[in-house]
Amino acid sequence: MKTALTALLAMLCLTACQPESNFNIEQQQQLDGSQALQLSVEGGFVLPPIPDDNPLTDAKAELGRHLFYDVRLSGNGQQSCESCHQQSLAFTDGKALPQGSEGHTLVLNSQSLTNVAYNASYTWWNPILVEMEDQLFIPLTGDDPVELGIDDGNREQVLQRFRDDEQYQSLFAAAFPQQAEPVTLVNVVKALASFVRTLISDRSAFDRGELSDSALRGRELFFSEKMECFHCHNGFNFSSSTVTVNTRFPERVFFNNGLYNLNNNGSYPSAMPGKFKVTNDWADMGAFRPPTLRNIELTAPYMHDGSIATLEQVIEFYAAGGRHIESGANAGDGRINPYKSDFVSGFEATEQEKQDLINFLHSLTDYEFIRDPRFANPFAEQPDA
Repeated sequence: MKTALTALLAMLCLTACQPESNFNIEQQQQLDGSQALQLSVEGGFVLPPIPDDNPLTDAKAELGRHLFYDVRLSGNGQQSCESCHQQSLAFTDGKALPQGSEGHTLVLNSQSLTNVAYNASYTWWNPILVEMEDQLFIPLTGDDPVELGIDDGNREQVLQRFRDDEQYQSLFAAAFPQQAEPVTLVNVVKALASFVRTLISDRSAFDRGELSDSALRGRELFFSEKMECFHCHNGFNFSSSTVTVNTRFPERVFFNNGLYNLNNNGSYPSAMPGKFKVTNDWADMGAFRPPTLRNIELTAPYMHDGSIATLEQVIEFYAAGGRHIESGANAGDGRINPYKSDFVSGFEATEQEKQDLINFLHSLTDYEFIRDPRFANPFAEQPDA
């Protein structure tokens, strides 16, 4: 049964691979003419969910793109969303842990925004945060830790920066044409969500069906019961925590992968206990949402705390069935964490098999995505023609 299921999943992924590269016009028409969100034929994606109270328009996405890259959207004018989400790194920052605008070090790694529109839940650990518009208030206004640092004391000052700017006057008016005073924090969030929702990555070598012999072997290993990767990273988005416009029963899954085992009782560091932070159920200790593996080559370092530097080390970590930290504040054998997922049981693999698996993961890199001018910084100096 498991073998048949594996084969079926592999076939479903393979059907996404088509020979030509263009966009699906029929699905674009379902967005009332908006061209901001584009899906490639070779990727074969369906539309992500879009909330009724924030329909996607080109004007909102364009406003959101400007706000995303503008440091004026922070309390002290020092950081933008881009500070932790850079296009060249698939909208991550290359750091183990990011710093907020006031210098605070955050406890969780900056997640990729690749295909974030399809997330079944948001942040690494929160099962009840299921709307992007709700999540966006956290980096904007959160105070523990401070990220962009907008608070009750400076909110109007921050918004006034945009009210005073002629370009933003036009952008807000176009995005919210029915409103006399459109420069509000709620509209900022709606615009940011609209832009981020357009960050679709579906033009990789995998999507085009252009896999090397090594990557083909790696694909077989990825979808095998030997390595078990597909159990947590399945479907077109390579994350089992994925929803589309067609999803009727969302699966919001979280897994403990054996990264820690403090006090040999399954504990994780107190600052990052995973889903347990919401449920207070020990079965959820150390359980985190499986991120998409698309563009994984570009999003090092890895894990929710950025504690594993390279993709090769990630493979060794899963081959060992978790991590044994022999000394220090986080000492403990994660391999025997009582709450660890059964899918992280370890495996034996030759060096060639490990390289094949890495080459398959590299085939998920979408170079068009990280160079797409639709997602680029509108304030960056343009190269000479």
